[in-house]
Amino acid sequence: AAAARQGADVALMERYNHLGGLSTGGLVIWIDRMTDWVGQPVIRGFAEELFARLPAQAVAGPERGDWGSQDSAMAAHWALRTSAFHGVVTWSPTIDPEQLKLLSQEILLERRVRLIHHAWAAEPVLEAGVVKGVVFESKQGRRAVMAEVVIDATGDGDLFARAGAAFDSDIDAADIHHCMNTPWLFGGVDMQRWLNFRAHEAERYAAFMQAGRDACGLFDKPFVSWRNDIALFLGPRQSGYSALDVDELTAVELRSRRAMASHLDHYRAQAPGFERAYILQSAPQIGVRHARRLKGVGSVLRARWPEGVALADEIGMSPGVSPKFPNVSIPYGALVPEALDGLLACGRHVSCDPNSHGFMREIPQCWVTGQAAGVAAALAVAQQVRVRDVNVAALQEALLAQGVYLRPALSEADQPRPT
Repeated sequence: AAAARQGADVALMERYNHLGGLSTGGLVIWIDRMTDWVGQPVIRGFAEELFARLPAQAVAGPERGDWGSQDSAMAAHWALRTSAFHGVVTWSPTIDPEQLKLLSQEILLERRVRLIHHAWAAEPVLEAGVVKGVVFESKQGRRAVMAEVVIDATGDGDLFARAGAAFDSDIDAADIHHCMNTPWLFGGVDMQRWLNFRAHEAERYAAFMQAGRDACGLFDKPFVSWRNDIALFLGPRQSGYSALDVDELTAVELRSRRAMASHLDHYRAQAPGFERAYILQSAPQIGVRHARRLKGVGSVLRARWPEGVALADEIGMSPGVSPKFPNVSIPYGALVPEALDGLLACGRHVSCDPNSHGFMREIPQCWVTGQAAGVAAALAVAQQVRVRDVNVAALQEALLAQGVYLRPALSEADQPRPT
């Protein structure tokens, strides 16, 4: 969408029958924090366009005037609804995935993007070590799309890895960023009754959760959704599996669906508000959080979290992980491979260390890097330069024009290099 808005001729290849990635097909409909710890929205641009155009009934979250509030009662209310953390109300809404699919489609059609659904990107087309297109598998057999710039948005680095770009795959074992599972929705519930139970009957709630662990093994609590009669389960998370191994992906799918069935039995029998619950939907996309991370010419690093400094090639920001940390600068270099030309990366596989991947994999940050990759690709084509040689000041100016939140763009004389 961003590349087309910048004037590029764009084709988007999608293996599923819908757009939106895990935010729709993976039922990751809780959109993590887009505000900082004082309530300032820092995830803007394409994200703001989406929320401005989604129907009001498709979004549930705190009002704009409440973002950043530290009122204890308000924070307690929204903490139960995954929109307050560390006693601060944040903009972390839940959305209707079907409405987001439809809106995403219409935005791209408005911008004359060519959509290619039901196509699996299989191999990059390489000429003298430069990516020139993508070979894909489909019902019509093996075909190809040629492009001056390819953006790898597979989430797992499938294209850049097969093109020979360097990548990392180490994890932070203490974090959930490497876990997998298939989420689901239960319908026929009364989430307000459930939330009252959680908030006011602590001993019964603790006993319920322990009984669930005893009965089910894998066990988790629900998130709110965009409706009171629908409960969202983003877990139980499963660790120790590889997102690059089809047998292990299959095992996670099987365990997730068995967990869904056992959860339904336990919740219907014992959870207030779930007496008439039923399985509404399991996600058509498995919830992969981590596979590969690009080795870029720049990176988002844990050591820089405390700095709060705008990197010279900043293309977006991420809210600090807690109130003690400032916002984190995302460099253009995190999207650019160390050596490979003709390709940019965006989404959860951009260049970062395992600690930073904990937030760089989230939906809002994927929107940030996706918008930046699209604009950068369009500029590379327009300027007829390599993606690593894109004028960063011009990139920042174009992102600001698309509503992205950045520190002031630098002048042409101060042209930075990717960092």
